[in-house]
Amino acid sequence: QVQLVESGGGLVQPGGSLRLSCAASGGTVSDYAMAWFRQAPGKEREFVAVITWRTSYTFYLESVRGRFTIARDNGKNTVELQMDSLKSEDTAVYYCAADHVGWGSQITDDYDYWGQGTQVTVSS
Repeated sequence: QVQLVESGGGLVQPGGSLRLSCAASGGTVSDYAMAWFRQAPGKEREFVAVITWRTSYTFYLESVRGRFTIARDNGKNTVELQMDSLKSEDTAVYYCAADHVGWGSQITDDYDYWGQGTQVTVSS
């Protein structure tokens, strides 16, 4: 049973940066496709970014491409999301997820394990 714990959320002004981290236990992040999703109040959970198993290809939500970067640290068994040039519309709870199939799905139901989420608020 893989357990995922997110950290790094907080309050930041528009244009600022945050770095989210997802620590895994009970499994190795390199054995899974690892993704970040987010959910804003009153909205569906949406895909943000994914890094695939083995090949480490990355895919992003169109609205965050060029501002967010997903990366995997196999030595630390973590996945991180560097978020730059943050906008108010990025405000949401951000979730880390793992998919054993590994090809990089953007569908929430394809993911086997989820963290508890970390709040990101972008506001002046």
